[in-house]
Parts: sequence; C-alpha cells; structure tokens
Amino acid sequence: MRSNLLDEEKDPQAIAEFLKHVIPVQVDIENAASFDNLKAHLLQNPNPVRLFYLAVPPVFYAQVAGLLKEKQLITSNTRLVVEKPIGFDLPSSEIINDALADYFDEEQIYRIDHYLGKETVQNLLAMRFGNSLFERFWDAHAIDHIQISINERVGVKGRADYYEGIGALKDMVQNHLLQLLCLIAMESPNDLTSENIHCEKIKVLKALRPLTGDAVNKNSVRAQYVAGGLNDQVESGYLEDTELTQSSTETFVAIKAHINSWTWSKVPFYLRTGKRLSNQRAEIVIQFKDVSLNIYPDQLLQANRLVIQLQPEERLQLHMMAKDRESLATQLKPVILDLNFLEQKGSYRSFAYKRLFLDAVDGNRSLFIHRDEVAAAWQWIDPIAQQWQKSNDLHLYRAGTDGPEAADALIRADGREWFETTEE
Repeated sequence: MRSNLLDEEKDPQAIAEFLKHVIPVQVDIENAASFDNLKAHLLQNPNPVRLFYLAVPPVFYAQVAGLLKEKQLITSNTRLVVEKPIGFDLPSSEIINDALADYFDEEQIYRIDHYLGKETVQNLLAMRFGNSLFERFWDAHAIDHIQISINERVGVKGRADYYEGIGALKDMVQNHLLQLLCLIAMESPNDLTSENIHCEKIKVLKALRPLTGDAVNKNSVRAQYVAGGLNDQVESGYLEDTELTQSSTETFVAIKAHINSWTWSKVPFYLRTGKRLSNQRAEIVIQFKDVSLNIYPDQLLQANRLVIQLQPEERLQLHMMAKDRESLATQLKPVILDLNFLEQKGSYRSFAYKRLFLDAVDGNRSLFIHRDEVAAAWQWIDPIAQQWQKSNDLHLYRAGTDGPEAADALIRADGREWFETTEE
C-alpha cells in the first residue's frame, strides 16, 4: 500500500497506536441492512464527533444521507464532508444541496476543495491581512492585473467517463480557480470565523461581472488537446484518451474576468487551466503597476510582481528591481525575494486533505465552501457554458505545449503576457 505520509509523519509507534482504533466496516448503499454493522460499532460510543466523508458521485449523496438518518446516525456532533462537483449547473447543484439540507443543517455540511487546505493558500490570508506592506497596496490603485493558473501535465485517461461533457470550465474554474480568486479579492473579514470569511467570499462571487453572449466570445478561450510530445514521448490526444470519434468538451480554458467593486474596478483577472500542458504548476501572479516616474531613463524597469506558488513548490516570491552589484555604474536588474516554505526549519507541513479533515473534526468550516458560494459560482459559470454550446469555437493545442495560441492572444490584446515561472 502506497504511503500517504510525509517523512516527518512516519512514526511507527504512533502509526501502530492509531491503527488500533481503525475498524474497517463495509457497507452497500444499495442495501440499507448493511448499515446495521456500522451502526453497531458507532453506538458503542454514542456521543463522539462523527465525520462521514462521501467519496462517491454526488448523485448518491441524498441516498447515503437518507440511510444515515434512517439508522439514527446523525447527531448534533455529526459532520458531512462532500466532494465536488456539486452538480453540473445551478439547477442541479440546488437539487443536491436541497437534498442534503433535508438531513443536515448547513453548519454540519463541509464542501471540500483541497486547494484551500494548501499551506500557501492559508499563508495568503496571513500575508494579506497580517502585513501593512500588502494591506495598503492591494487594490486597483497599485495592482495592474492578476493571473491565476492551474496547469496539469496529465490527460483524462481513467477519468473519461466523468470528464466528457463536464470539461475544464466546470471541473476546475467553477471551484478551484474561483475559490482562489475569492481569497485574492475578498475584503478583510471582521475576524477569522467561518461565517465572516464565507460572507466576504460570497460578495466577491456576486460582484463578478457577468459574461454573456458576445462578451463570452471576446473574453474566453476554450480548447482541446491533440496528440503531441511530452516528456520525450508522444502523448495521445483527447479523442484517443476517451475513445471518441468527436467531442466538443474543452480541456483548456482561459478567461478574462472583472469584479465590479470599488476595490477592483478596471483590474482584469486572467484565469487559466488546462490538461496535457508542458508543466505541472499552480500559481497566482499579482502584477503591480509600473513606477510613476522612471528616473533611470536608459533602463527598462520591470514592474514588481508577487508570485504565490501552490505547486510543485509552496513558496512566495517578490520580483523587484535592485542595483547590480557587479557593475560600478548604476545598473538595475531584476531580483527575487524568495520564501520557500518547505525550506523553513522546524516548519510543520502535511497534505491538504489531512489539514481539512482535522478542521472538520474540530468544527472549523472557514476553509470549506458555503452553499451560497456554490450557487453564486454557478450563476457566473452557466452563461459561459451556455454560450459555448451555441458556438463551434473550440481551439486545438498539442500535448506538451502551453496551450492554444488564442489564449496568448487573449492577454496580449491588453498589452500583457502570461507569466511563466522558470525552473531553477
């Protein structure tokens, strides 16, 4: 069995002690009687925190919740953790959430997004709201634009049945990218309670400028990968991976979004995600504006840039200009202030899922998703998906590249470029 532990977590004695408390119980959601054995074990301690994690398709959520209710396994200390996707559009998501609400209070439901459990994402809040350096320069007056990218090298092999008809927009943008956008754009909550954090995130989602009709065509790109070279070998295309003769399902999305608020007016947010790309990377780029006056007229100054990398490394990088120490003349060059969280001595780290499950046991919902967030995200996504269904504007890109040329054209039309982290 593959270990899912980091080196510092591999304490054989602690693992052996923990395994004494693990009791495997098999149930069949098509057979209510099979839950009796689970009930017998749980009733040995009738008042503990009970956390049910439903790693099943959402279509089964209501069925499982109903069985838990029937067997009287839902108490005030019960928490339900559910995976995305919560539906495939707003109406279907409301059906699922309504069904869960029949058995659980909203405070008992933990909609998980593992990106929110990453240490760097949590440090994003600490950086924003714990440092006046960033607090005072986190708006349209100082920031030129923001990029949020989640690139994947993998294709859809093994997930074809799920992915076909869903695509990158609903699989990645509706949850992961919009959640990261919320954390970047939200106003400071009064405190770090889940209620206040959810409230600020919902404000961001509801303030997203709607994309409908021709605005979708002008501000978005969708594409699908075809066979190409990756890692010194030829990789198959989407149609080969899904064994289909034709498909309009996108595996790549680029979107230019705006938030209608005083804080972010005229600041574009460029969202990008795709499969079978040249690199595996998730990062947020905060591009600051140019200096008001360049007093070095013969030198090209690069604008400051804050790069928040989520994977493969977890780090913060501040790109800035400094004097070149190797030159007697006043020559400036770009330098990087680099904070790599994995290199900090004595730092605790673990997998995002473990962090989130511990939070769920502790009753902390701040890193989970509220029902109203799900609804607001779908309200913004649905018109984009509907417009795409009316057009045949599906671009193609080769596996192992950085995506379609149309995505580059989207950002270049504004005089900007996608930022690509260079390997060190």
